[in-house]
Amino acid sequence: MQPPTFLDLPGRQVKPRTRGVTHVLDKGLGLAAAQGLLDHVAHLVDIVKIGWGIGYVDPGLAPKVAAYRAADIHVCLGGTLLEVCESQGKVAELREWALEAGISAIEVSDGLCALDRHRKSELVAELSRDFVVLAEVGSKDAATPVVGAEWLADMQADLDAGATWVIAEGRESGTVGIYDGDGGVRDALVETLLAKIPLDRIVFEAPHKAQQAWFVRHFGAEVNLGNIAPDEVLPLETLRLGLRADTAVVHRRDVASAVSAP
Repeated sequence: MQPPTFLDLPGRQVKPRTRGVTHVLDKGLGLAAAQGLLDHVAHLVDIVKIGWGIGYVDPGLAPKVAAYRAADIHVCLGGTLLEVCESQGKVAELREWALEAGISAIEVSDGLCALDRHRKSELVAELSRDFVVLAEVGSKDAATPVVGAEWLADMQADLDAGATWVIAEGRESGTVGIYDGDGGVRDALVETLLAKIPLDRIVFEAPHKAQQAWFVRHFGAEVNLGNIAPDEVLPLETLRLGLRADTAVVHRRDVASAVSAP
């Protein structure tokens, strides 16, 4: 049965999307669970990130990647794995293995503060020849100062180097980077970034409902949101479309007039 179409809802770009992207965090789903996700909501998922270094130790990675790719979903390795490979001089080996596994995207991050600006740009340029590159900006350490001008310069440099999207760090916890320690959005930081960076080039990591709702309320259904849990894909879509109290826009009807109208 096809979904109904009788409501007036915000427009949504269909896949392959360049805006309104939903980026899902896979923390080690088995093949059956991944296939269940695809059977239900593949049309709503644009990128699946195999978190951290899970892809390196997951014996079931290849068939799962094949299933995601068959559903026109980019499969992305987490940036932590790249940073570890860089620290050991193994980026070339990572590239060859990722291509063999069918990986289509790689996250280039400096969350561990191991890359200087020049080397990060080199990696973005190098890897963008073979993969869609998502370049993450921001530290995973809550003690690291968040300076809007520095984030902006880093995002501009990553895009100039060839990144398709830049990611605003929020982690799975939603309490660092783009968020304060209580999970609140650093709205001044977002404003600084969007003064120069197009909205459709940033993926905002937003693991929690309140954060997702904030971005939808401020920027509409077509904002790019990341680190979404697999079981939150449909709930997020209801936020995007105004089918949840957090983002719904309703207009009071004059019921008496409607009933008495000829």
